[in-house]
Amino acid sequence: MSEVILAASEGAVVPLHAVADHEAQAFLETQPPFVQAMARFAEFKGRAGQVLSVPDAEGVLELVLVGLGGVCDPMAFRALPAKLAPGIYRLAQAPAEVARDQAALAFALGSYRFDRYKKPAGERPRLVVEGVDLEEVRQVAHACALARDMINTPANDLGPLQIETIAREIAEQYAAQITVIEGEGLLEANYPAVHAVGRAATPERAPRMIEIAWGEAGRPLVAVIGKGVVFDTGGLDIKPSSGMRLMKKDMGGAAHALALGRMIMAARLPVRLVVLVPVVENAISGDAMRPGDVIGSRKGLSIEIGNTDAEGRLILADALTRAAELEPALTLDLATLTGAARAALGPHLPPFFTDDEDLAAAIGRHADAENDPLWRLPLWKGYAEALDSDIADLKNDPDAWAQAGAVTAALFLQRFAPAGPWAHFDIFGWNSKGSPGRPAGGEAQAIRALYAMVRERFA
Repeated sequence: MSEVILAASEGAVVPLHAVADHEAQAFLETQPPFVQAMARFAEFKGRAGQVLSVPDAEGVLELVLVGLGGVCDPMAFRALPAKLAPGIYRLAQAPAEVARDQAALAFALGSYRFDRYKKPAGERPRLVVEGVDLEEVRQVAHACALARDMINTPANDLGPLQIETIAREIAEQYAAQITVIEGEGLLEANYPAVHAVGRAATPERAPRMIEIAWGEAGRPLVAVIGKGVVFDTGGLDIKPSSGMRLMKKDMGGAAHALALGRMIMAARLPVRLVVLVPVVENAISGDAMRPGDVIGSRKGLSIEIGNTDAEGRLILADALTRAAELEPALTLDLATLTGAARAALGPHLPPFFTDDEDLAAAIGRHADAENDPLWRLPLWKGYAEALDSDIADLKNDPDAWAQAGAVTAALFLQRFAPAGPWAHFDIFGWNSKGSPGRPAGGEAQAIRALYAMVRERFA
């Protein structure tokens, strides 16, 4: 993405004044009569979402007023790129409680466009923000844009090989090691669940296990895992057309894991990092796994396939087991896993699951601080028996009596998770409804909060 946050500008800039509603009147009294008159005419009161562009006597844009309401949320800056004319602006004023680095990041996130298949829309507004770590803002914004680009790209242009290529580019950029195991090699390397889910795809879209390792020996290990189902037909338990329409985004967990890993490496946090991305296409062919099949897993637990559309947890099971072998100090997995999570909390509030109280508190604190919403749901052990199988160690589809699909999916993953701090994030990764700064399509969720949490935890 092109840079929209600048440290300075040699050309003309338009001052941008962000004001709270309770400060608006006092601020306007310091302005020239023409500005005051324009504000009265536009009924500018500093309310959240208000934007007033004020020209000079010759019709040239002189300044912009932005209302923040009473909350003064820096994420309000996310809507500005869609409301401002092209040009260069400078953040001249903001309330003391608005962190400039968060305002800059919000503006960068709001500038995102996915125009791979469309004629570019032209120049975007840019913002000069002084006194911030510009490199940090840009790296976080770029990583979020990467996740959104990957989710937005249709499956015909983003298959397993393309995700591998992106992973290799990230590894090369940050001098990390990368290992990729593909196709029948997954059986030899003991990733049977990844192989079972992905084996029905065509050879050029063969399943693979991607592992990126970075950091100095002796430092605490952070494992980040992402579900990479590049397209989910549902398998032989095929989805209806309405359920299949957005399944290009079922690799959203992989996109988020790669983006979070990139943030950590770019900041050179004092950790060792492993990013584990199992990548498959849940396709339909004569070799597809069937309802009633029993498959193996890297952990040695047998899994009865009750529903071939509950495939994401299968590939995550092998990846979590691999993470456990590395004895991480912290494990985070991200996946577009269940519709039940959306039914519980909707598309904008991803749930997370953990039994570690300290980790839960840290995640919640950083979710609030970074304006990256998350909500904890319980790993309710009373539903664990819904995963019992008559012929295998467990099954991938819980008994209907348990009902809580997001909880039972998390309980399934817990059977494979490493010892120690672990959290699972059931993200949606998508804006179904567009709004200023949040266009319909791929969205980055949870990873800004998780990056801040990791940075603090291992400082």
